[in-house]
Amino acid sequence: MEATVNMNSFYPANKAPLKPSAFCSLPLGAILPKGWLRRQLQIQADGLTGHLHEFWPDLGADSGWLGGCGESWERGPYYLDGLVPIAFLLQDDALIRRAKQWMNWMLESQKGNGWFGPERNNDWWPLGVALKAMTQFYEATADGRVMPLMQRFFECVSRDLPSRPLESWAVYRWADTAISAIWLANRTSDKNALKAAHMLMRQGYDWARNFVTFAYKERSSGYFQHETHVVNNAMAVKTPGISYALTGDEFFREAVYKAIENLDRFHGQVTGVFSGDEHLAGLNPSQGTELCAVAEYMFSLEVLLELLGDPIFGDRLEKIAFNALPATFSPDMWAHQYDQQANQVLCKNDEDNWWVNNGPESNTFGVEPNFGCCTANMHQAWPKLASHLWMATPDDGLAAVVWAPCTVNAVVRGGAQVKIEVDTNYPFEETAALTIRVSEPVAFPIHLRCPIWSKDAFASAAGKKKDLIPGTFTMIEREWKDGDTIELTFPMPTAAERRFRGSVSLTRGPLVYSMPIGEKWVKYRGEEPHADYEIYPTTQWNYGLSVNIYHPEESVQIQTKPMGDPVFSPDGAPIEMFVKGRIVPEWQIEHNAAGLLPESPVKSSEPLQTVKLIPYGCTNLRVTEFPLLDEI
Repeated sequence: MEATVNMNSFYPANKAPLKPSAFCSLPLGAILPKGWLRRQLQIQADGLTGHLHEFWPDLGADSGWLGGCGESWERGPYYLDGLVPIAFLLQDDALIRRAKQWMNWMLESQKGNGWFGPERNNDWWPLGVALKAMTQFYEATADGRVMPLMQRFFECVSRDLPSRPLESWAVYRWADTAISAIWLANRTSDKNALKAAHMLMRQGYDWARNFVTFAYKERSSGYFQHETHVVNNAMAVKTPGISYALTGDEFFREAVYKAIENLDRFHGQVTGVFSGDEHLAGLNPSQGTELCAVAEYMFSLEVLLELLGDPIFGDRLEKIAFNALPATFSPDMWAHQYDQQANQVLCKNDEDNWWVNNGPESNTFGVEPNFGCCTANMHQAWPKLASHLWMATPDDGLAAVVWAPCTVNAVVRGGAQVKIEVDTNYPFEETAALTIRVSEPVAFPIHLRCPIWSKDAFASAAGKKKDLIPGTFTMIEREWKDGDTIELTFPMPTAAERRFRGSVSLTRGPLVYSMPIGEKWVKYRGEEPHADYEIYPTTQWNYGLSVNIYHPEESVQIQTKPMGDPVFSPDGAPIEMFVKGRIVPEWQIEHNAAGLLPESPVKSSEPLQTVKLIPYGCTNLRVTEFPLLDEI
């Protein structure tokens, strides 16, 4: 009988006494982006991510995280948490040198008591972010300084936390530090690491009970409260999962699902995120969602995929990544918003606005609109998505958890080296092709996630067709030879979703569709290419749609065209959806945003027109939730 090698010897999964994880993330660099995804990372590197240090003081040479006297709290670690993965995913020598510059200072900064980082920082919270960057750096480089520093730090946590307890942000974001403690424990069996993780959990806020009982059902009142802070909530979606890993208590596992359910029910947006500008803001599509919340919700889902293995987290991750994420950047990624809106008809720096308690420039595009946390933290979203597309499985195989073009290099059953090439234009196309590369035949399982929305999906391998069940993983296990392929088809149905005040939104597969609005960009501050801009509409936007909500495919026409560059831009959109609509005259701009949606269905005597929709992520100004016309 052929001997097998436990996958955990290559990719350390949760060890006892931790609850076993469903999957195990592959080390940084095992998955390399291809196609449109690699191009997106390159656009990011060529934009703010690659150039911020040249003109933004908080990430310049004077940063406290480079030994200077400048900003010494969270912004350096936030940036490094994205710089490290994008540098190694693109294999960009200049970015790698810059990441090493930051990391070298950090790794040499540790004091005798285990504390590290700038002298001016006395807060536990930013060290947790720094550790996340450090674990990725170790996976890419095997730098021998990382684990000893982490061991000394978690000894410090175990020793000092009783007398120096968590405060403020650290209380609500404790799980981000515990993740690194679990990472270390799985690789070294360090007892202080797990002890520290449990201590952090006991001192940290009980997000699980918060999400189960969920008292925050209304638009926030406007005063600061950690429990309703949008980024805290986005980070916290994973927190019950971390508690479940530490304790095995099913209450925590179920709390993950209650978190998503309640945030959707009371504050959800059609793109898969929830509102928060700066705090939970209800269902109105004219309320905003902070960019940090988009990035952190994505990371929470990546963690939950690994811990729990539920394909529903892959569905949600794709929806956010392919819609909300690109829409909050300018197409060239030289500018970003603090807040994006599902119905975003005007981006203007004005005190008269819809925000709960954000500043007047929150939905303008620029370097540092409203507050600089997003300027530092936005860099992690695309690269961490790329590094979590596939995961190792307990049966010594591999699982495709998110679909995008990439190359996977991994070790599978028997210690065999395997390369899988994933060629696809998903989410813009319905098909994907996997090519397996091995030096000699090897048997191992491949688990394929079928999106929840896809009906009649199938996979073809070795001349055999296998139906895929929506919302599940399907395993194909066989002896794979070099050049073997799997062809996948995920038919993308058009769906109509009823939203706020009876409005309607249209989706197709993982993509949400919006009506792009003609736009005029007006610079109001700074120097190009890193200036700050308002955007004014140049075309009418206040349309209602005529849609058969029970059979929306009868109401739309789909046209495809070649993918543009950048694809996430109004001109680059490779898919267009056409639907009939009429102007709804009473729906007007209020407080520099789309006014309150009229209750649907609505009547309009305006001429019937053909309205073009494109993927949400390709828009800058848009309408996404439309009044439903009373005529079908």
